[in-house]
Amino acid sequence: MAGNDTLALLPTGGGKSVCYQVPALAMGGLTLVVSPLIALMKDQVRQLRERHIAAACIVSGMSSHEIEAILNNSVFNRINILYVSPERLQNRTFIDHFRQMPVKLIAVDEAHCISQWGYDFRPPYLEIARIRQYHPQCPVIALTATATPEVVDDIKARLAFRNGTVFRTSFVRKNLSYSVRRTDDKASMLLRIVRGVGGSGIVYVRNRRRAVEIAKALGDNGIPSAAYHAGIEMKERDRIQQQWLKSQRGVMVATTAFGMGIDKPDVRFVVHYDLPESPEAYFQEAGRAGRDGKKAYAVLLYQQGDIERLTESWEQDFPSMKYIKSVYAGICNYYQLPVGAGQDSRFDFALEDICRSYNFDVYPFFRATTFLEREGLIALPEHNDLQSRLYIIIGKEELYRYQVANKRAGEVITATLRLYGGLFTDYTPISEGLIAKRCGLSETQVCNIFTELNRLQIAFYQPKTLKPQIIFTSPRIDFNNLYVSDTNYKELKQSDWRRRKAMIAYVENSHECRSRQLVRYFGEEEEHQCGICDVCLAKKKTGSTMEAEQRIAAALGEGRRNIKELATMLPDISEETLTQAARRMLDKGSLHTDADYCLYIKDAL
Repeated sequence: MAGNDTLALLPTGGGKSVCYQVPALAMGGLTLVVSPLIALMKDQVRQLRERHIAAACIVSGMSSHEIEAILNNSVFNRINILYVSPERLQNRTFIDHFRQMPVKLIAVDEAHCISQWGYDFRPPYLEIARIRQYHPQCPVIALTATATPEVVDDIKARLAFRNGTVFRTSFVRKNLSYSVRRTDDKASMLLRIVRGVGGSGIVYVRNRRRAVEIAKALGDNGIPSAAYHAGIEMKERDRIQQQWLKSQRGVMVATTAFGMGIDKPDVRFVVHYDLPESPEAYFQEAGRAGRDGKKAYAVLLYQQGDIERLTESWEQDFPSMKYIKSVYAGICNYYQLPVGAGQDSRFDFALEDICRSYNFDVYPFFRATTFLEREGLIALPEHNDLQSRLYIIIGKEELYRYQVANKRAGEVITATLRLYGGLFTDYTPISEGLIAKRCGLSETQVCNIFTELNRLQIAFYQPKTLKPQIIFTSPRIDFNNLYVSDTNYKELKQSDWRRRKAMIAYVENSHECRSRQLVRYFGEEEEHQCGICDVCLAKKKTGSTMEAEQRIAAALGEGRRNIKELATMLPDISEETLTQAARRMLDKGSLHTDADYCLYIKDAL
């Protein structure tokens, strides 16, 4: 608010959104928020609107009319906070409107994405520095939960910071106990953890099939749980998420996309069933436990095969540049896009049919599309099953005349106006089913009426779609002119390998405090042991057992005693610790037992 460019390094749940939402309200005008997460943008817009704050987001899948309405409202100061994806910054229509917007603040969420060295680099983020020229006095706030010192410097440079200030909160989470468990039976270990800790939790898995299997296994053992992944219909996902947020389902078994922006403070445990690919991803996901400040657990389960998979998949995750270019050409040919055309075109994404048509294997094809998306050539929304939306574009008097002349359509319009506000100023989410119930019609009849209103240019109607989409965010580039820096590609691959090695080192390092290992990775030196991770607890246990051995030896200096008698003589030591200490002494030969199971020390007799 003092006008300084600012970088805020705050852990997951540390209040990053508040850092730009409150200044947005205090400063007035428009705050532009650049975020890579569609689900998070939509969720935050919903929450802001519930608090009567004018907010909107532009996401892939919206019609050009809907986007135009939001941009115009932004120009005329009818929107306080506008969320956009970084890819939107490359759009000429957006830039033309942006230059006229009353921008007071630019917020960059998940700012590590702007760094070539970040674990989730997105090239369109580089456009942020360029658009600053249109509002040169406007400060920038960049926010992230995971950034190494190298990434911090890169963020500041790439955002062209002026008078830059860095606010850094410690990465140490004193209430969060980190543990790593090597086991050949993950299912049984998971069951013990869930039952032992209790309360709400998240179990992260690598794929959809495993999410379903584990959720079913937990359910079969009497633990309320649900699977959550992108393959589940949006309405069902929302229902499951709401049940979990209200603690009606104890455990959410999910792929890693789940949890972004989810505000549930009482998550008692996060279990990673599969090995994450980077400490950044692990730290962010594990950090969703214990946001209420109470004791919580982050447990990572692994087998030797997980480490082998992480190293072997590295090569598979980086197909050759020639292959990536051939995938791009294949996709463009499939949708019959000529060179120089196709920007902002949107199609149903027929992934399997494209692979069959051009003889691509599905997994390397999918990986290639992620690189094409990183380069800003295409966009692949996680899901496009958005609620239907309606925007009335004629005046109220003209609309009334139409209602009078068309009885059935008039009834539908009247019911819609009574159910929803803001239809004359912005695209508004609607439910055809609810409107149909009010009018005594079928949902299909209502959809047909809205389609007719769209045809007559009375309203813009955007029906929902459940199919995955692909959006071409730039005109098609000829194969021979498609250039991606081979140097950048190799550096990206090596950077990914360093992160994987760091993750493997973390799980294999069983002699150093887990918390210290993690925060050191992010450039923070912590002098103290956390005292609650698996490594610290093991050291405490060893220390207490050695002390117990010394106390046992002193107590048996006067004669033989059984465990019960020792427990009475040494009430400040638990019977479990005494038993463990006695076993160690028996194994070493420093302690003996007689026929009555009494313990004694030979030299003392």
